[in-house]
Amino acid sequence: MVYVKWVFIIVFWGLVASVLEYTLPQQDVVRIVKTEVRRVDFGENSIFWAQQDTGQEGAQTTNRDVRFVETFRPNGKPRVYRNEDTGWGWPPYFKLDSSNLQAELTNLVSTADNPQWVVLRHYGWRNQLMSIFPNAVSVRPVDSPDVRLIPWFNIIFLTVFFAIFWAIWVRWRRFRQRRIDPVLENMEDGLYAAGDAIEEKRNGFRRWLDSWKSK
Repeated sequence: MVYVKWVFIIVFWGLVASVLEYTLPQQDVVRIVKTEVRRVDFGENSIFWAQQDTGQEGAQTTNRDVRFVETFRPNGKPRVYRNEDTGWGWPPYFKLDSSNLQAELTNLVSTADNPQWVVLRHYGWRNQLMSIFPNAVSVRPVDSPDVRLIPWFNIIFLTVFFAIFWAIWVRWRRFRQRRIDPVLENMEDGLYAAGDAIEEKRNGFRRWLDSWKSK
């Protein structure tokens, strides 16, 4: 049971960490080199795509146009993002302006000789095997790729999240100690008592049989 308990705990917190890591905003310093619209065919990875522009939702299709942003990091590695509305769904960014954001991103396109560095805020993962792209949320220009980025929102959110979890866990532990553990102990004592009574009756029956054998 101890191993089952720890497997459950590890799986639970692994899922929580994955959801938070995917959903919480991240910031990358990049140089935008191109913006475009591509026709995307959705498959098993459709869960990692958002939706078409808010107000244009219709019948579900297996393909549609998606805005993309091609960038390079300061270390020269490429990084590709998508730009989709999240609408009123999950994750709760309430992003409704992907068209305007695409215009801002296009306006910030620059070359390696005359780079314009930007901080691109996004959520999600990049996975080449499954063709998953992070979703751009906002952009702002910066003077240097060495700008210091402090994830204040994530720090505050995680602090509040774990504080709430700790408060719930402490109250649950106290409730269990006051209400549940005594009941389980009484049940356990009752089972032991019943077992002792059965054993006593069995021993008495054996003594009775032995007395008849001795006669």
